[in-house]
Amino acid sequence: MTRVFEDSGKNIPVTMIRVDGCQVVGHRTLERDGYTALRLGVGSAKIKNVNKAQIGQYKKAKVEAKKKVVEFRVSEDAMVDVGAELRTSHFVEGQFVDVAGTSIGKGFAGAMKRHNFSGLKASHGVSVSHRSLGSTGQCQDPGRVFKGKKMAGHMGAERVTTQNLEVVRTIPDEGLILIKGAVPGSKGGWVLISDAIKKPLPKDAPMPAGLKGDKAEEEIVEDAVDAPAEEAKVEATEAKVEAKVEAKVEEAKSEAPAEAAKAPEKEAKAEEKVEEKGEDKPEAPAEKVEEKAEDAEDKGKE
Repeated sequence: MTRVFEDSGKNIPVTMIRVDGCQVVGHRTLERDGYTALRLGVGSAKIKNVNKAQIGQYKKAKVEAKKKVVEFRVSEDAMVDVGAELRTSHFVEGQFVDVAGTSIGKGFAGAMKRHNFSGLKASHGVSVSHRSLGSTGQCQDPGRVFKGKKMAGHMGAERVTTQNLEVVRTIPDEGLILIKGAVPGSKGGWVLISDAIKKPLPKDAPMPAGLKGDKAEEEIVEDAVDAPAEEAKVEATEAKVEAKVEAKVEEAKSEAPAEAAKAPEKEAKAEEKVEEKGEDKPEAPAEKVEEKAEDAEDKGKE
């Protein structure tokens, strides 16, 4: 297991499951077998470990020998051609799945570990029987132990299905599925992943399956490839803006001393202008004043 961090900082414990070359190796049809199903093969097996009957099936399907082959019941409209390869893009983020596998074997276990019995008292009155099973039957009638009685015995190493596990992320290029929480089985074991039967199927889930070369998968890959390029463009634009801002700041710094040197000259000019405005207007010539006075007297005599 590992963990994945969200943008908010929350960490999610996930189990990483690898899908290695999952191909359709055969069909089960309603006319021939009475039901419809897909036979899927995963992994790669050595030819010396495959019997002749299986080699004939692989040759007919034109696929390499598989390490593990299982059947999945599907409807007639969800049948996929033989030889098609399924990718992890078959599952979408947020989808719920059921995971089945073989649990880890625990060997012979007592009733307390196997069935969560409370055991006997740990105080006085119990002699070396603190973890014993206790009574297993009644009296002379019925005089036997009923079948199915919870007792000590072999624990684990059985088929277990964990339902309603959430798909956190899929990585089609590496064939990885990240599922929230724990799944049955030990490391390196085989598990069967199917759509949850108790949860609705997402609307954006691929139909009939997420196959290699689908447009949806190509879009996922393109987005993954384009994301770094877009980030680089954004970073380049930000760098250009920062360079322009720095250049303007430097220009302003270089112009500041020149303006400071010109400041006294501007102040002197401003003072000269103020003095010019403050001077008295020139007086009119005396001759003109006398002529105007004579004209006024003549007009009075008339």
